[in-house]
Amino acid sequence: MAAIEAAGYQVAYSGQKTYNGVAILSKLPIADVVKNNPRYEDPQQRILAATIDGVRVVCAYVPNGQSVDSDKYEYKLGWLSSFHDWIKEEAALHPQLAVLGDYNIAPEDRDVHDPAAWAGQVLVSDKERAALTRLLDIGLTDSYRLFEQPEKSFSWWDYRALGFRLNKGLRIDHILLSPALVARCSACVIDRAPRKWEQPSDHAPVIATLD
Repeated sequence: MAAIEAAGYQVAYSGQKTYNGVAILSKLPIADVVKNNPRYEDPQQRILAATIDGVRVVCAYVPNGQSVDSDKYEYKLGWLSSFHDWIKEEAALHPQLAVLGDYNIAPEDRDVHDPAAWAGQVLVSDKERAALTRLLDIGLTDSYRLFEQPEKSFSWWDYRALGFRLNKGLRIDHILLSPALVARCSACVIDRAPRKWEQPSDHAPVIATLD
């Protein structure tokens, strides 16, 4: 934390041991921090919201779901339903809204390296995709699709079976923007470089530029 602050960043975070946690770093003041969804009681630390220079930023780590026949899948769907209802309220309060993070959902078949092999599985199932579409229907836009992008562009690759080297990935990390921020968005890219580092995350950063 001290090293991050020494680099000029303010930090807000919400985390727990093992797997779950979210954070926001900013070189501008961070205000009105909210941890978790106030409409959904959940011990897992998966949501952090804050306002930075007039922009409401919601950082979310959507549950993985494990498999479509598991209790964790039902938890994911319930979590997403409640998340939708809260984000709809946030959108009404904050015209400049960015909802971003690891969604654990590939929106379309073009976001999957092998759609036939993944058909019906968790991360690409119809119910998960429908839940993401409901979020977009609030009035949010997938910033990555505002621009022409290379085919087979992904943000996550399994560590196993040479997933990254063979580009066997999924695009499951998204930055969703309100209309006011869409008008300010001049670029959105996936930065693959950190995935090549020693001991990298299995995800690559998604970067949206707002003018």
